[in-house]
Amino acid sequence: MTAYPDLQLYIGGAWRKTSSSLPVLNPADESVIGSVPVAGRADLDDALAAAKEGFRVWSRTSPRARGEIMLKAAALMRARIDEIAHAITLEHGKPFLQAQLEVIRGCEFFEWDAAEGQRTYGRVIPSEPGIKYVVMHQPIGMVAAFSPWNFPMSQPARKIAGALAAGCSIILKAAEETPAGALHIARALHDAGLPPGVFNLVFGVPAEISSYLIPQEQTRLIAFTGSTAVGKHLTRIAADHMKPVLMELGGHAPVIVCDDVDPVAAATASAIRKSRNAGQVCTSPTRFFVQEPIYEAFARTFAEKARSVVIGNGLDAATQMGPVANHRRIEAMEALVADARAKGARVLAGGERIGNRGYFFPVTVLADVPDDARVMREEPFGPLAVINPVSTLDDAIAKANGLPFGLAAYAFTHSASRADRLADEIEAGNVSINTLEASVAEVPFGGVKDSGYGREGGAEGLSHYTIVKNVSHRMAI
Repeated sequence: MTAYPDLQLYIGGAWRKTSSSLPVLNPADESVIGSVPVAGRADLDDALAAAKEGFRVWSRTSPRARGEIMLKAAALMRARIDEIAHAITLEHGKPFLQAQLEVIRGCEFFEWDAAEGQRTYGRVIPSEPGIKYVVMHQPIGMVAAFSPWNFPMSQPARKIAGALAAGCSIILKAAEETPAGALHIARALHDAGLPPGVFNLVFGVPAEISSYLIPQEQTRLIAFTGSTAVGKHLTRIAADHMKPVLMELGGHAPVIVCDDVDPVAAATASAIRKSRNAGQVCTSPTRFFVQEPIYEAFARTFAEKARSVVIGNGLDAATQMGPVANHRRIEAMEALVADARAKGARVLAGGERIGNRGYFFPVTVLADVPDDARVMREEPFGPLAVINPVSTLDDAIAKANGLPFGLAAYAFTHSASRADRLADEIEAGNVSINTLEASVAEVPFGGVKDSGYGREGGAEGLSHYTIVKNVSHRMAI
């Protein structure tokens, strides 16, 4: 395997170092594996100037030509999958096979949007003789994007692909804790022949970069994935400057398990999905509301499967779940478990940190958790699941909708009428029935309520990167 990459900024089609840097840690052993450069004001000014020229060139490039460069970059990333996945495992901790799947997922975003960018159709509106009304979709301009640490490659890819397919330039502030995924995207785009300035990559102090980039006149859209609190803060800054936002924020995904399904099969699938990415997924299934006739069988099977998950270094082929990403997640898990236990919850599996080196925390299952426990209101963003009994479908839907979050929700049922009710009544941007997959490249993804605004992916995904212009043309006066 290759070594962890030499991290640099990518501005105006060129790589650069800075005088200031931050360490990158391997969460499996807490060792320092690299240093990420911190962008200063001069670097951001250079990125803004580069993005301005990049937009001038890219917005005048045909959608087909844009798509060809994006597809070439995707092919390069697929060819480099092992190198990219190895770097992601080192910096994030997830198992190598999961890192490979993340690279593939990021490539799929590029491939879908490269084609969809050629279908940003306008329309001609019927009118009286001698005049035409034409609706056009044009790239919105330069995008300031901010991606999180939990998916180092696929999260940046989703924003970059959408912006590029629409004809926008972009400055991406990627996560300092997991910078290698975005760096590899920059390398692929560079090698694919992307014009200088169309894509720019910076790292640094998040608050300093966002507060500087968002008010700039040429910044026309802010795209962010992260916590609800930070998303609201950035939205307030954007509102002061009349900038539109695309916000994919936190969730606390409910799972309704109806009594007409096999509890063992549903629990096994749920426990496996809960362990994915060590639960550090905004769509991770977390609040399980199980109808009483199958509650005990579901909880017992879930706990058994949780205890069987092999936890270790992501580079070990036997590992099924790696460490959480940082010490903050360990502290959060410990606090939520302690609070729930103090309020009377049962701990069916896990609950305590594994060892004292590396950020390892087991899949933890809490049962019979009271509504006033913190974990019932706060997204754990870790390998923690809550399983509570409900008597009726009405109760389950009410509890699922009882929080201000609405990103993803899941349900298990074989009843067509129940499935129809769940699809209609659950308040979430993504509802999955008999599957725990919330999003693929070809479908729109985003939340409602405090889980955000706008959609990424699918035919709807490019709409936020464009403006709608109506042209009225009278043939003679």
